[in-house]
Amino acid sequence: MNKCITSEKVTSGIRVRTFPEYIPESSVPQEGKYFFAYRIQIANESEHPVQLLSRHWVIINSEGETEEVTGPGVIGKTPVLQPGEQFEYTSFCPLNTSWGTMEGSYQFISHEGVEFDVAIDRFVLVSDQPDS
Repeated sequence: MNKCITSEKVTSGIRVRTFPEYIPESSVPQEGKYFFAYRIQIANESEHPVQLLSRHWVIINSEGETEEVTGPGVIGKTPVLQPGEQFEYTSFCPLNTSWGTMEGSYQFISHEGVEFDVAIDRFVLVSDQPDS
């Protein structure tokens, strides 16, 4: 049973949906290692093409410890999305507690060369194991 909580948000015509999942076979709760996957769907609902340039994540564990991750693209890609197109990818997040949250933003560039941020609403990573 997946206890993780999804999110969905639209910013500047770009819809971002998140689908997190706990991965018990890759986790070792007795050592404080909890492994999560998250699938992201990015849909261009605007009338113009856009390109994803970079990502910024804020990851917070259940003890309030925060980690920020930034970098170019997602999974090594900087996709161009035409109006009506969608891009989907899966990535992973290890935590040292049995639950935490992720949120952040993607930076895009419009067809006119204007950079803008797209929010990734907070989603919750929850294992079915207690903290060790």
